[in-house]
Amino acid sequence: MFFQKTNRRIRILFCIFLLFFLFILLKVFYIQVFQYHKLNFLAKDLWSRDLEIEADRGKIFDRNGVVLADHLTTTSLILIPNQIQDKETATKELANILQISYEDMKKHVYKKTSIERVHPEGRRLSYEVAEKIEALKIDGVYLVKESKRYYPYQDLLSHTLGYVGIDNQGLSGLELLYDSYLTGRNGAIRYFSDAHGQKLLMSDVYEAPTPGMNIHLTIDVRIQESLEREMNNIVDMFEPDMALAVVVDPKSGEILGMSSAPDFDPNQYKNYATSILSRNLPIWASYEPGSTFKIVTMASAVEEKVVDIFHDHFYDSGKVKVDGSTLKCWKSTGHGDQTFLEVLQNSCNPGFVKLGQLLGKEKLFSYIHNFGFGEKTGIDLSGEGEGILFPMERIGNVELATSAFGQGISVTPIQQVMAVSAIVNGGYLYTPYVVKSISDSTNTVIQQNSRVLKRKVISSETSAIMRIALENVVAKGGGKSAYIEGYRIGGKTGTAQKSEKGIYLVNNYIMSFMAVVPANDPQAVLYLAIDNPKHTAMLSSYTTTPIARRILLDIIEALDIPKQDEEISKDLEWNDKVTYEVPNVIGMDIQDAKKNLFPFEVVLEGEGNQVVEQSPKAGEVIYEGDKVRLFLQ
Repeated sequence: MFFQKTNRRIRILFCIFLLFFLFILLKVFYIQVFQYHKLNFLAKDLWSRDLEIEADRGKIFDRNGVVLADHLTTTSLILIPNQIQDKETATKELANILQISYEDMKKHVYKKTSIERVHPEGRRLSYEVAEKIEALKIDGVYLVKESKRYYPYQDLLSHTLGYVGIDNQGLSGLELLYDSYLTGRNGAIRYFSDAHGQKLLMSDVYEAPTPGMNIHLTIDVRIQESLEREMNNIVDMFEPDMALAVVVDPKSGEILGMSSAPDFDPNQYKNYATSILSRNLPIWASYEPGSTFKIVTMASAVEEKVVDIFHDHFYDSGKVKVDGSTLKCWKSTGHGDQTFLEVLQNSCNPGFVKLGQLLGKEKLFSYIHNFGFGEKTGIDLSGEGEGILFPMERIGNVELATSAFGQGISVTPIQQVMAVSAIVNGGYLYTPYVVKSISDSTNTVIQQNSRVLKRKVISSETSAIMRIALENVVAKGGGKSAYIEGYRIGGKTGTAQKSEKGIYLVNNYIMSFMAVVPANDPQAVLYLAIDNPKHTAMLSSYTTTPIARRILLDIIEALDIPKQDEEISKDLEWNDKVTYEVPNVIGMDIQDAKKNLFPFEVVLEGEGNQVVEQSPKAGEVIYEGDKVRLFLQ
């Protein structure tokens, strides 16, 4: 009986041990087969240490592939404190090379951490400094690649591009707005160490960084360089409070150039005040537009057919009274009898008061709103302003009158240039944009932007009339200094008196000019404004138009705009040079050629008596007294 009980207990114990053994086998099998990868990953993660390799930030290009924002490869200092055997020597050597105090360096070398990034002293090191550190050959001292943002054109397009911080994060402009696209994914060199930080004899693992995406802009760097050059000239000549210029393709809304003064070099952004860094004036500034706004009033009146600008007349005595307020024309004696085409040409305020009255406040302000004033244009840049319009309940007869000639309301430059683009492009109001496309590192386009139509504001017939009217202003009105022989240029000057706390300032104006090239088939609209220029006459026709002409010549060259026929002849002023067409004198002898080339200055090249080539070529229009070179046989 006793032995039977004992055998039964042994069998039970045997079964228990057998089950336990089977459980262990199953557990081992489960771990080896089902949890191997997870546990292996966790083990490696416990032993591994990563030396981060910073990804290159995506590049920013102009419309023709010119790099506007690039990157430079630099190095940064990383320490593995547990691997540094002689900490005292390492501290002294590194402090000497980095030119920092021993105590500051000691904080990094003796720090109780697995990996120590020496920040900021060891970031973005020069080649010479990195070479000296490398020459030390100290275990635990590593140099890893970092990417530094670099702007090869320095202050070119600075307010639009923006800038990045020391960690390559976007802080303003496109760099901030598209930071998630431009930022790449960092890589690493992964090594393995024991609990004491000593490197294990295991192969390092290299994880390649993925660069950020590239952004392609609508900007044309040739036009942008022209704007920047003239902004610098304006600052030198007139010492303004600010100046700005913007160029847009009126048929698409693409921004071809955008500039503000004062500007800054994003490579050295820390050297500038926040007030300069944060103001992209073409989209941010808001002020009374002055006479450039008369383009909007005139287009509204033509569309509503309240006047025939070619045949209806208006008599200007120099002033007009509205509800007891006297509104004056810039010409105190008035312009007398004139057509409404001449009202625009002469920038006659009383004439535009009449147009406002003919339209009425509901009609005029419905057009003002439809042209995009009082709301953001939706441009793909941050910091855009809205401007300020009168609430309808506060618009009386005086407010209607002053709004008609661009006073008492506040608008932004980008609103103005898009409204005028709609007026000359057939009546279509587009959303402006500066980013054309986004592509990855393999040049695969992941986002393509195109024109976005908001609405049709005026008819194509009204648009055609307005193009003629604006060309007439440049040929015969206040825009004569922007006239270019052989090209049909449209435009309108503006001189707006500035106000502060509701009081207009004395001798403090914003002078502006709106230009269209060519007027018969608009390829570009230019807006230029100078805030409170000094050392100049208080008229935009003498200040902005010569500058605009130089920019227009560069636009013509950049866009390869051909010469046009049937341009409106310019009304010559006392100081204008007379132009003549160059005749063909090839094949003539010297005496006959000279007779035919009067009144030009003739310069002979080579020897002989017969002309075999000439410059300029026959048919070109040049000024009286200009040189014509004749090449002789």
